[in-house]
Amino acid sequence: MLKIILHAQNHIMPFCETARELRIQNSPLWLHQRNLLAPYVTREMELKQGERMQPVREPTIVYRDNLFFDEFYIKAFMEEAVKSNKPVRAAFKLSDAAFREHALPLSTSFTPAGSLYLADLWYYPNGPVAGVDPLVIDMQAREIGYYHVPTYMGDQSGDLVFQVPLRAMLAIDSWVHVFIADMVFGQFAHGARFEKRLNEDVGFKINILGKAIYEGRQVLESSALVKVGKGCVIDPSAIIHGPAIIGDNVTINAGAVIENSIIGNNVNISQDVQVMLSVVGDGAFLPFRAALFMTTLMENSMLAQNTCLQMCVIGRNTFIGAGSTFTDYNLIPAPLRARDGNGKLSLSNRPVLGGCVGHNCRIGSGMIVYPARTIESDVVLAASTERRVIDRDITFDESDHHHLKLAHLHQTPYHKNLKDSAESW
Repeated sequence: MLKIILHAQNHIMPFCETARELRIQNSPLWLHQRNLLAPYVTREMELKQGERMQPVREPTIVYRDNLFFDEFYIKAFMEEAVKSNKPVRAAFKLSDAAFREHALPLSTSFTPAGSLYLADLWYYPNGPVAGVDPLVIDMQAREIGYYHVPTYMGDQSGDLVFQVPLRAMLAIDSWVHVFIADMVFGQFAHGARFEKRLNEDVGFKINILGKAIYEGRQVLESSALVKVGKGCVIDPSAIIHGPAIIGDNVTINAGAVIENSIIGNNVNISQDVQVMLSVVGDGAFLPFRAALFMTTLMENSMLAQNTCLQMCVIGRNTFIGAGSTFTDYNLIPAPLRARDGNGKLSLSNRPVLGGCVGHNCRIGSGMIVYPARTIESDVVLAASTERRVIDRDITFDESDHHHLKLAHLHQTPYHKNLKDSAESW
């Protein structure tokens, strides 16, 4: 089968790069797509914007490279598409709770078609042709609570919930979609699938219990749920609850707690660090008492001591200073807005949401960042009496390094890439 990749040209802010280069589930999106489609395809081609495709006469899958999908969705899509033996395009109904609540808000990639929304994923049994039928694959959402909010804190009480899919697909048009892909469609979905199998497969349950008994551990700490790579050094007092993946050459020190998270290769986690429902990229460093909750920390970034991030996305090669806090809840229950695929502020459909920091940023100690605010790639922010609270989005032009005599020492690769890209057009 032939695979044709269409390029999404929009840069995802504040990262200043296209979605395909961003890490989702600690893997570049383009590589994640390639790995999942490998069992179905034998060759591939990429089409840049405006490039015409030569006619082909063989089974073909076509998709835009800003799509995130998991193996369960793509398996269901391919099975139904091949069975139909006709040209089809992925589609969703608004009755699909995971799509309605998490994939559609802030997105510009889905095309309305009557009561359906069409995604940029096609299957052609005899090569691309005009005219396709919609193929609806339900994501099988399950409602899962993650916060309990007292009535005095907002206009809603009880549990805040996610619509967690057992089969996941969405377009990465906003930084919020990175959060959704990693947390809701990633870590929460892993847990939901595990619970479903545990409830339905007696043999699987017996195997899990047997392995835990043999190892003398609790079920959540057994090797069936916690996958540890090569060359790791883990202090005996550290607590790791699965489902969790620990990469190669990882150091986890005394008192650290890791729950339902992905830890990349060559990560250093110091004493009393808390990591829950998060994704930590390769080469990251978490000094003592740092905390992550439902947060993505991309590769080679550092979160200094006593800093807490909740529901945030942090780019690669970024430093966040000690004692900084990214808040995630409006004290007055006003709707949270975030940047959509067109760069405009739109309703995020999230009652709680942290902030986002781009690549190659340097954020000073003691900063307080309001919910859903962003800091653009290559920015330097130093805490001062004038600026310690970030209550709006910060652009590259507002970076503190522009006012320093040694500004030339701060490299700005992402804005150089943006400038070069604009000149090439």
